[in-house]
Amino acid sequence: MRIAISGAGVAGTALAHWLHRAGHSPTLIERAPAFRTGGYMIDFWGIGYRVTRRMGIEQAIRDAGYDVRCVRSVGSDGATRAELGVEVFRRMIGNNFTSLPRGDLAAAIYRTVEHTVPTVFADSITGIDQRPDDVRVTFENRAADDFDLIIGADGLHSNVRRLVFGPEERFEHYLGCKVAACVVDGYRPRSGEARSDLYLTYSVPGRQVGQFTLRGDRTMFLFVFRDQHDDHGMTPKEQLHNQFDDAGWQCRQILAAVDGVDDLYFDVVSQIRMDSWSHERTLLIGDAAGCISLLGGEGTGLAITEAYALAGELTRSGCDYVRAFECYESRLRPFIEGKQAGAERMLGFFATRTRFGLWWRNVAMRAMNLGRPVAGLFAGSVRDNLVLPDYQIG
Repeated sequence: MRIAISGAGVAGTALAHWLHRAGHSPTLIERAPAFRTGGYMIDFWGIGYRVTRRMGIEQAIRDAGYDVRCVRSVGSDGATRAELGVEVFRRMIGNNFTSLPRGDLAAAIYRTVEHTVPTVFADSITGIDQRPDDVRVTFENRAADDFDLIIGADGLHSNVRRLVFGPEERFEHYLGCKVAACVVDGYRPRSGEARSDLYLTYSVPGRQVGQFTLRGDRTMFLFVFRDQHDDHGMTPKEQLHNQFDDAGWQCRQILAAVDGVDDLYFDVVSQIRMDSWSHERTLLIGDAAGCISLLGGEGTGLAITEAYALAGELTRSGCDYVRAFECYESRLRPFIEGKQAGAERMLGFFATRTRFGLWWRNVAMRAMNLGRPVAGLFAGSVRDNLVLPDYQIG
């Protein structure tokens, strides 16, 4: 089948990989002028990690990743308030674990299809006409084309979802936070903090900034803060200044560095909840269908898992897309909804509301280092209980 995939991020490129291996003819459509790398830092583990092993890119991901050893919470004076060894998570989920920028993971996947799957950059879909035998897709910059299926892998603010299912506000569940991330060249943290195995966090009630040292004299910053959904008439950088100028620690110094950055990721922290992920010949995948939110920590791995499962169900069904879509959703939906519930519980770690809550979070971080009995209380939120068939693709 000829299959149009809107979005060349993790979900879209992974799906293109598996569809091509299954003998289909996918086309990636990406509104950005070129493939995007970088992005915020993610922890990558679980079933998604195991799927990339089947894709043959585990070593490339390891090479791009970082061996984070510790998450450290500091106070306004820079002194350590609590530390959590990443070894705690390794005991819960095993050694299939690394940390890397989201876009670098997408790039490792894209390299597997770069020369075999056509990618249309700098264009977007403007119309979708679903007909009995095909889908007529119109574009902003190129001639209309016909496909057998169209897959929306275009993220939280999915264009395909808007065109086929309706406006975003019908499906968005705002979690009360916003997030920003960027990479700064040549940032100079305080002595002893420039370590690529340390994720540093500083929190005040309702706000957190994270700092991580990357290769090549680069530093990544992640901001999370509680706020209303609207932008208050301010730009993203103005919103960051409004929230963090008076937060203490290095925040003014960090914001001054962020002011000089052109590429700033800024978005709401939301989930997407839908009654159905498909309509006729269109299906949504990844964040477009069931975004768990950035705070869930596993959205990227879930997108990779979904890509493999969708290609597998299309193969099993003999290209009966109606049956494939139904089997795909019935298999994945309970798993995704469970991850969404877990992500909501993580709000307290990233944007704790009160000073007492911050104190209690630090106590919990220290307690988790004590061993299996305490860490086991949290294992259910990070372990994957989904077992996928071996679809025998390619």
